[in-house]
Amino acid sequence: MYVGLALTALATIAPYVDRSATQLLAHHIRAGYPTYPQARVDSTVTTYLVVLSVIGALGVFAWLTTAWAVKAGKRWARPTATVMFMIGTSVGLTGLLTKDTSGATGLPPALGWAGMIPCLAGVVAVALLWRRPRLT
Repeated sequence: MYVGLALTALATIAPYVDRSATQLLAHHIRAGYPTYPQARVDSTVTTYLVVLSVIGALGVFAWLTTAWAVKAGKRWARPTATVMFMIGTSVGLTGLLTKDTSGATGLPPALGWAGMIPCLAGVVAVALLWRRPRLT
């Protein structure tokens, strides 16, 4: 669970690292919308950063809550972890696959895949939880 938490935190800061280093997101937006002025590209990048930050914060909260429930032996930990995994995977796939009006995906592939990486820890965590003896 803590690996998933760390991966979620890294995926959340990845767009900020991109903004200060490679600017993949800005280039992706500019390629999809070549008539956008720089101010509009910057505004769109900022909007994506806010949305991805909120999603990341919710993901961190979900990992922390689920890890606490498992550690505390709560009966609802397994189904909650499973639902959180399904929600997280759905959100990750949405970011990875959803096309915008330009015909390209809204996020560049590198950032879309970064959002999917925590799902790997999620599938392992859920599989391990369901293999354990029932929680009391």
